[in-house]
Amino acid sequence: MEVKIGIADSNRELVFKTGMNPEDVHARVEAALTAESKAVLELDDEKGRRYLVSTDRVAYVEIGESARRAVGFLS
Repeated sequence: MEVKIGIADSNRELVFKTGMNPEDVHARVEAALTAESKAVLELDDEKGRRYLVSTDRVAYVEIGESARRAVGFLS
């Protein structure tokens, strides 16, 4: 599954693939964004790397399957 995180005041987004299911990712994002104190969103990718994003910088989070790209000619 692919996760895209938009960062406030940045032209780029953080995009990575994770082995987590969508419900688990949603739960982590929601818990981090609704925390009382200044929180950090913490997610891991398929390669074992950990991404930490301060919740006050999160503009949006997109959770979904990555689109398959067609290769070759379409008729």
